[in-house]
Amino acid sequence: MSITAAIVLYVVIWFVTMFVVLPIRLRTQGDEGEIVPGTHAGAPANFKLGRTLLIVTIAGTIVWAIIAGIIVSGWIGVEDIDWFDRYEDTSG
Repeated sequence: MSITAAIVLYVVIWFVTMFVVLPIRLRTQGDEGEIVPGTHAGAPANFKLGRTLLIVTIAGTIVWAIIAGIIVSGWIGVEDIDWFDRYEDTSG
């Protein structure tokens, strides 16, 4: 895996992890009963960006390390997920 592929993989995994983590333990203004005028009731009441970024970075790095390790080790390759036989097996 090239360094560019590793960085792209990390960024994709980081953003997917961010979308998974964002709704966890979310308390909205509607849940709290204190809606700030001009905002939607579904807006976060007490959003902690620093904590969320830390959790996302740690979880994303762990997931990335596992997936990158699998790719680099060759444990799962393109041939393993080629269900339509588009690539020929050249290891014959």
